[in-house]
Amino acid sequence: MTSTIDADLEDLVRRWERGWSTCRGWIRPREAGDALHLLQDRPGRHREIVALRPDLPAGLRALADEAASAREATWLTVPTTRPDAVEDVLGHAGLHVKPAREWLMTRSLVDHPRRALPGDYRATVSAAEFLTVRVRHDPDEPAASGQAAVTAGDAVFDRIETARPHRRRGLGSVVMGTLAEEAVARGARHGLLVASAGGRALYTRLGWRTRAAVVIATNQPG
Repeated sequence: MTSTIDADLEDLVRRWERGWSTCRGWIRPREAGDALHLLQDRPGRHREIVALRPDLPAGLRALADEAASAREATWLTVPTTRPDAVEDVLGHAGLHVKPAREWLMTRSLVDHPRRALPGDYRATVSAAEFLTVRVRHDPDEPAASGQAAVTAGDAVFDRIETARPHRRRGLGSVVMGTLAEEAVARGARHGLLVASAGGRALYTRLGWRTRAAVVIATNQPG
């Protein structure tokens, strides 16, 4: 039987995937075997399987075996509250587990902090299928950027990046705050994202809450 915690996690994963796929321009996934199957058709990442119910050991083993036996480059992404156990299952199937875990995080957006832009930077916002914020250093040097897709009251943040020469100046906070404000203006109330280990520290300072680890493995070495 699926616990309340796991049911909540499945809901978060579905909501995150909708926005993530919108940001990346991918077609809607096929659902099968307690997972979402995304065709990405990129070098080194032909297909991605996102597990929905990693609490079911037999189902997780089946997904791991499916990914391991695929002829094309296939990734298996597993949001979970039991990352050690998941890594054991994926490794036993012969998959190459990424050494750095990622993190599924959420936050209410209505009170998301804002940070003032340093005087020698300027920010622009564009909106099409998703929101994009770009910060440039005078006169026109790219410094930081990020994007977010607004779907059914959620904003899913993606690709929050700061160029190396411009780090430690608060630009990541500027991008996040600007995206949050723009998303709220378009009806979003809840934020979701998957963070790297480095990004997690920034988002935690901004009040984001870690909901699960994200274990990623692939059938390709390296």
